[in-house]
Amino acid sequence: MGASTFLQLVRAPAGLTVLGDATAGMAAAGRTGLLPRLGLPVASVLLYWGGMALNDAADAELDRVERPERPIPSGRISRRAAFGVAGALTAAGIAVAGLTGGRTSLAVAVPLAASVWSYDLAAKRGWAGPIVMGACRGLDVLLGAGRERATDAVRPALVMAGHTASVTALARGEVHGTSPAVAGAAAAVTVVAAAAAVRPERSAAGLVSAVAAVRFAAPTLRAQAGAVSSPDAAVVRTATRRGIVAMIPLQAALTARVGRPVDALVLLAIDAVAVLLARRGAVKGRDVT
Repeated sequence: MGASTFLQLVRAPAGLTVLGDATAGMAAAGRTGLLPRLGLPVASVLLYWGGMALNDAADAELDRVERPERPIPSGRISRRAAFGVAGALTAAGIAVAGLTGGRTSLAVAVPLAASVWSYDLAAKRGWAGPIVMGACRGLDVLLGAGRERATDAVRPALVMAGHTASVTALARGEVHGTSPAVAGAAAAVTVVAAAAAVRPERSAAGLVSAVAAVRFAAPTLRAQAGAVSSPDAAVVRTATRRGIVAMIPLQAALTARVGRPVDALVLLAIDAVAVLLARRGAVKGRDVT
């Protein structure tokens, strides 16, 4: 398997959208230390990449019809090998979480990994799919907080879970379109998430949280409003892609909200890179949900 095949299999650029989950969780829990602040986002990316490889392995037969250019149907990697990559990345993510975040993060990494595998292998096409995907994102936030401080990170975990669930529900219409009600519900969740992420005071942290919240909500609502008025597949794909990339400024707003504006600014810089990649087609909707 070549490097380009691996990068496509795991949707490598989309890994940027999970870097801030653990950061927001650590900020909410008041967790410090260089090792967890560097290592836990890496653990999130590894678990995410494992989920993407598993997604392709699980959807191999469907992709032969709908996505023949993907690594498995195009013959660049076998389905068995893709399962192997998924398992190896998942194990690596759990290991990195334990090594850099200790037992408190390891206790969250295991159920997080289980949720990712449950989504790809069982829940994805059922009614519970968006809920399970939302739970994956919420647990990713709690990975940063750790088991003992998980209650301190309930707000960011619920905000990220809610936004993820709404985007996942919307993404189901990327092939055949959706309904105005689904698109409208996603827009409503965006408004609530933005409001919940702003720090209610005049300070540097408050300013950064407000800017990040606007950066999250404005383009996302614009795309979702388009899906409300024209809920066809092409418009839904655009709204889904925007909702996925928007997770980064939402993470930044949540991080600044609890008093870490510098970390939030780093996430906004990552957001700029992710937007550039999305414009070049590297971060796609149905590919990463």
